[in-house]
Amino acid sequence: MQKASGIVQGFIRRLGHLLAAPAYDFVFIHREAAPLGPPLFEWLLAKVLRKRIIYDFDDAIWLANTSEANKIAAGLKWHQKVANICGWAYKNSCGNTYLADYARQYNPSAVVNPTTIDTVHLHNQVRDQLAPGPLVIGWTGTHSTLKYLLPIVPVLARLEADGLNFEFRVISNQPPEFAQPLRSLRFMPWQKATEIPDLLSFHVGLMPLEDDPWAKGKCAFKALQYMALGIPALVSPVGMNTEVVQNDVNGYVCREPEEWYQYLRQLLTDAQHRQTLGHAARATIEQRYSVLANTPTFLALFT
Repeated sequence: MQKASGIVQGFIRRLGHLLAAPAYDFVFIHREAAPLGPPLFEWLLAKVLRKRIIYDFDDAIWLANTSEANKIAAGLKWHQKVANICGWAYKNSCGNTYLADYARQYNPSAVVNPTTIDTVHLHNQVRDQLAPGPLVIGWTGTHSTLKYLLPIVPVLARLEADGLNFEFRVISNQPPEFAQPLRSLRFMPWQKATEIPDLLSFHVGLMPLEDDPWAKGKCAFKALQYMALGIPALVSPVGMNTEVVQNDVNGYVCREPEEWYQYLRQLLTDAQHRQTLGHAARATIEQRYSVLANTPTFLALFT
């Protein structure tokens, strides 16, 4: 009932936005104007009010990525509307090349506008990898992406069996449930107020993914967060990960369990190497994925 009430209130707010739209030159829409039903608001903005829509998306939202948590509403989401909105848009702002290629099927005006990190006001600290304290391998994400950790569990169990002393810290909205127990596992509830200090507790950040159409649309946000804080990222070779992470420069791209094991073992036992990769990771974000670096690309959407 609370969700239903929130959705109704959201539709009422959107009606207010629609009435206000004639006073504006552009309308920026991130993902969708409403979470359910056909693209009525977008159609009215583009075809009736003749507004220039900047349509921004950073996931493969045209795919029905259904989970147990959202299966009831899945049939109402109207995923096919993404193609319509891409076609009506003045410009499409896409988080990576895979998403831009999709948008260009319906509209040639598609720009790759990568996920950006605020390195000045938010991700503005760097992990000191040489400081004393327990070693932490970390992961952060929502409950729907906890499944990506399953192939990593045997790797972590192997590291435990080697006698390495580390903590595997999972930050999420609910604790993971693994069939194989890990004595290193520590769950930490995600909290907005402490998000950055919590991430700074990591020495190494993980971003495993399945190689499927949905994951190809992901824009490496976890890796970008880790790297901005001077934390080397270990990632799967899926989506934008291989553009962001360079092997043995700012992190590692892991293609099989043995690589996850070898790279994690190396980083757990070599603090100076972690420090070197971490500094290079921070530099990558500042140069290519920071708000400052991408301001011209964003502003060019409105020309």
